[in-house]
This record gives sequence, C-alpha cells and structure tokens, in this order.
Amino acid sequence: MKRGLNILVVGVGGQGNILLSKILGEVLLNTGYDVKISEVHGMAQRGGSVVTYVKAAEKVFSPLIDIAQADFILAFEKLEALRWLGYLKKEGTLIYSDYEIPPVSVITGAYEYPDVERILREIGVRAYKVEVKKLLSSLGNSRVQNTLMLGFFSRFLDIDEALFKKSIERNVKREFIEINLKAFELGRRIEMCEVEK
Repeated sequence: MKRGLNILVVGVGGQGNILLSKILGEVLLNTGYDVKISEVHGMAQRGGSVVTYVKAAEKVFSPLIDIAQADFILAFEKLEALRWLGYLKKEGTLIYSDYEIPPVSVITGAYEYPDVERILREIGVRAYKVEVKKLLSSLGNSRVQNTLMLGFFSRFLDIDEALFKKSIERNVKREFIEINLKAFELGRRIEMCEVEK
C-alpha cells in the first residue's frame, strides 16, 4: 500500500508552479498513485498568489488539502511560504526559494518585508531554503526556478529521477527542454541544508 502524499505548491503568478505541479502529478501517476491536482489562481497575472494542490494516494477522493494536512510545501517565494505555512503537517517539510517579490504593501512602505528565517526558527518548522537566485544566475536563465525546485524536491521522494526527466521532456516546449533538464539536475545536486530551528 502506497503512503499518501499531500503537496502544496505556492508562489506568485508567472513562477511556473502550475507546470511543476503538472510534471509532478504525471510522475506520481506513472508510479502507480491515483492523483488529483487543483489550482487556485487569484490575481496571478498581477503578481498575486497562486497555489496548486497535488494529492496522491491509492485512491484520492478530493483534490483539496486541508489545514495542517500537507506533507510538503514547495514555495517559490519567501512570503508565500509564510502565507501557506498553516497547511503544513506538524511533521511536514517546507522547501522554499530565497526569492523575494515584495507585495504592494511593502513597496509603498506600509509594511516591511518579514524576516522569514527568524519566523521559521521561532515556529520550529522543518525547512530547507534553496538559494535559487544564485543558482539561476549560474544557469543564465531566471525562468527555470520551477524545475530547479522540482529537482531539489525529487530527492525527498523514492522515485527514479528518469521519470521526472521524461515528464519534463513531455510537458516543456521543445526549445526549453535542455535548460529545464539542466535546472532539474542542478536541483538534485545542490547541498541539502535544513534551516536551523
């Protein structure tokens, strides 16, 4: 019997979390899971929050993930990691990007961008920060954060990396396959450092 997986993928519009969820869902389906995916876009085209629920089990009846039921949260932006943290199980894992996209309230000076690492330490969450900005700079392409994060996340799953690569090849436009595969492979190689509690 396969252990169920509840995965929340969060970010802002244009970061590729829907594509990542599609690739991940296909991989899980190909390993024998029943999979349901649900997307919530909000004001995505204006930099608003985007969340995708990915549920996998022997049989999935609802695509939504309840509060405190996510095994993993993949956050493409630091503030989004905090916004959705209530969905993480007590023993769950947060994987988040060092990317910061200040909301209007921060840009106008009404609020300061929060110290995400300090808050995570205070709460005591099991978390891994992926230094996406530096890694994307080394690739020379800032638009492959999703496959870089997927590469890092794939190490938490007992699934052959070849399945991920095949799914990337099937779901990414032909001219972007090579750079996305490079990003995925880089994500698999980077050091895993848990954020101190």
